[in-house]
Amino acid sequence: LHNHGSWRPEPLLDTARFTLSFNSRHRKNHQDSQALWKHEAVQKYLETLSKEYQQVSHLLSADSLNDFEQRTLRRRCADLFPIAAAFQEIKEAEREVQELKAMCTELDSRDEKQLLELALEEKESLDEKMNVLCRKLFQLLVPKEKYDRSPVILEVTAGRTTGGDICQQFTKEMFEMYQNYADYKRWTFDIVNYTPAEIGGLHHAAAHISGENVYRHLKYEGGTHRVQRIPETGMSSRMQRIHTGTMSVIVLPQPEEVDVKVDPKDLRIDTFRARGAGGQHVNKTDSAVRIVHLPTGLAVECQQERSQQTNKEIALRTLRAKLYQQIIEKQLSQEQSARKLQLGTRAQSERIRTYNFTQDRVTDHRISYDARNIKEILSGKEALDKLINRLLEFAEIEAVTQYLENLQALEGGG
Repeated sequence: LHNHGSWRPEPLLDTARFTLSFNSRHRKNHQDSQALWKHEAVQKYLETLSKEYQQVSHLLSADSLNDFEQRTLRRRCADLFPIAAAFQEIKEAEREVQELKAMCTELDSRDEKQLLELALEEKESLDEKMNVLCRKLFQLLVPKEKYDRSPVILEVTAGRTTGGDICQQFTKEMFEMYQNYADYKRWTFDIVNYTPAEIGGLHHAAAHISGENVYRHLKYEGGTHRVQRIPETGMSSRMQRIHTGTMSVIVLPQPEEVDVKVDPKDLRIDTFRARGAGGQHVNKTDSAVRIVHLPTGLAVECQQERSQQTNKEIALRTLRAKLYQQIIEKQLSQEQSARKLQLGTRAQSERIRTYNFTQDRVTDHRISYDARNIKEILSGKEALDKLINRLLEFAEIEAVTQYLENLQALEGGG
């Protein structure tokens, strides 16, 4: 806006400039939204954005603006308004907390126990409100990732080398957990491949999950999950010997419109009899379809529908999603593909989460978070949703912290 040289837009957070990482070097000072809110750099940054909002609002009232300038300022004003409003709301809540603290000190000195109890209850309620407001603010600051609203292809695979039957049983439980979670979130869960193990577990399965913000909630589930439990039968059961196994989860975003050209000459299409729980047609007709993309070696299967043609269409859609994922990776110049980053070597050292049945504890190693009651987590309802939201909150805090550190380094000439 050259006519108004006094205004220069301050940058909003741009997550493309850095990579979110969950590392064991946990940021002790920023474990929750309120702690980060009190950080000097955060306050300075938000004050700057708040002042810019006032400046833009003032400029919008000028008569000399042309259409382009009006549109640009309105867009910027729309970006800044919710942040400025949330900032002021937290400031107001913070003032109320300070007033209550002073009141509590005074009541305590006068030994007014009943009034002190009421004041402490109100302070607790205000603290909770502050947490909610800070979380809301940081959600506004961190831009939504491009694929957050996308459906996903979710795959589960039993570990190859460790745990044997334990791995396959755990893989089945995990797949059912995500199926229940989809139901809890009111998403659509369509199984596209299901390869059961002989002893009642699961070798591999894949599902297409669609609904509101599916990828946003599931994007950090990808990786190696470890299980520690005593088998229900056999010698180890009698000796109370703990077995350890692993399974892997892969989560790939699937944008609604995946425009990837696939040359039919590059495909090898095989049909076979379905092996999973797909209805009465299982093992009666060659309705299952496997498609191999020869140039890349990518292979997909679908066996859940009665119609071979329907299974072929679903498999092709899944193949396009995986090919599209490769395009995304190249655009982002990632050294490793999302599949490899999530899958790794399936070694236990790469685990993202451990499910310890003997101690009834689930540990997410990326955020040093323990949750009790494994059955509640595996039920795929509120307990799992709480864990996933904890991951999302940590990611938001990490994003804001890293961005501000980058800004400070630039300002300091670092």
